Amino acid sequence: MGPLLDRGRSRARTAGDAVVSDAGTPTASTIDPASMAWRSPRAWAVLTTMAVVGLAIDLWTKVWAFKTVAGSPVVVSREEVLSSGWLGRLIPQHDPVTVIPNILDFTLVLNPGAVFGMGAGKRWFFVVFTGAALAFGLMLFARWTKRNDTWAHISVALLLAGGLGNLYDRLVFGCVRDFIHPLPGVRLPFGIRWPGGGNEVWPWVSNVADLWLIIGIGILVLRTLRTPPAPRNTATS
Repeated sequence: MGPLLDRGRSRARTAGDAVVSDAGTPTASTIDPASMAWRSPRAWAVLTTMAVVGLAIDLWTKVWAFKTVAGSPVVVSREEVLSSGWLGRLIPQHDPVTVIPNILDFTLVLNPGAVFGMGAGKRWFFVVFTGAALAFGLMLFARWTKRNDTWAHISVALLLAGGLGNLYDRLVFGCVRDFIHPLPGVRLPFGIRWPGGGNEVWPWVSNVADLWLIIGIGILVLRTLRTPPAPRNTATS
């Protein structure tokens, strides 16, 4: 009986080695390659459609804002941006356009940095960083998502649209065109101030590309939190 039992345990371990080792850690991929998103035309269609539509909306809203918000069209010249020590002088004085009082204003800002103006003056760093982030997003889509993970595909597409929208601005204009100001004039409670001295709840002006980035990251985080852990083989020898 001893040799028979040993052979039986050996066969059980061999069959289970594709899932987990004796220590309980994966020893081979448990994901069917045919189920991966990069092999699915539908997944690619969702990704490319949402990314193209998101990018088009971002670029169109920037064109619209810089044509109408200041009362007259504001033309952004790459040469002027690169030679200007202060981008604020390239935008004419104008009153914000109130969309919803204390909720949303439109006002024109040229941003030399990243999201919310962080990292001003490091344009080429952000160009390279954005290119690397876009490549990572495509790898995320191909290696991490399955063909039916529609919300994951949408989130990656929004990240691509946001990254491409601001990358386009940096390459074409030398800065990012912003115009969305949420919660204008709403102050932090108890006299609290941001490190820069401002006391608005949301002192930053952004754009639709930034909105896509925030939504895309939010969907990915929620999906990660709601995804149950992979089941482990609990069989014992």
